[in-house]
Amino acid sequence: MPHTGRLVLITGPASGIGRATALRFAREGARLALFDRQSAVEQTAADARSFGAEARAWVVDVSDGRAVDAAVTQVCVTLGEIACLVNGAGIVDHIAPLAKMKPEAWAREISVNLGGPFNLVRAVAPGMVDRGWGRIVNISSAAARGGLSLQAGYVASKAGLLGLTRNVALEFGRDGVTCNAILPGLIETEKVRAMPRGILEAGIAATPARRLGTMEEVAALISFLCSDDAGYINGAEIDISGGSHLNTLVLGSQRENRDKGV
Repeated sequence: MPHTGRLVLITGPASGIGRATALRFAREGARLALFDRQSAVEQTAADARSFGAEARAWVVDVSDGRAVDAAVTQVCVTLGEIACLVNGAGIVDHIAPLAKMKPEAWAREISVNLGGPFNLVRAVAPGMVDRGWGRIVNISSAAARGGLSLQAGYVASKAGLLGLTRNVALEFGRDGVTCNAILPGLIETEKVRAMPRGILEAGIAATPARRLGTMEEVAALISFLCSDDAGYINGAEIDISGGSHLNTLVLGSQRENRDKGV
């Protein structure tokens, strides 16, 4: 198994891509430290243990740097040194025209989606450097390049994550630590399935694969980037979107939404 014995820290594994990633690593022999602000992270840990993996959960708000530092210290004391970090925690809760987005809503999205990965890398990377080996994967979004109507905070935070990825790769690459970003398109998560049917169908129609991606496909890419075989991939931005990044598609009229006050 490709990750036997390695300790992998995953943020946002209570549901969605993060959960699928945690279970993938569990099946591949990894040990798991799982951070999420939702108590459902405990169930993911229990499910990982059903595959025979050592897995523990911490309820942590990744935007809180002190809480992250304390939790990482606990991980190292109880489980050992962290070999891989997957920054998956993110929110997309604030949908509004830019002119009507509240500053506190903007700040919260930036603090979780961009500040969270900064807090985790800052806490974890020095140990990786000391050991001469480490893997960091940041989950960005296809929206980081193409934008997304009414979601300025989310898009800005995910675009900023690409810049953070590049700098981490530049600073730590000589020490055997890689940092890469993946950019998922429409993936069959709970939130995507809850999208209005018309928007979802339009997105699928704009995807050359003509389907949603699966969470397991994303988890497989993350697993590979954390493997020994991916040691020369560093600072990359990898689309996993079924080819949808090749199209330019406007889902609905921004003017109509603005006029409606959406």
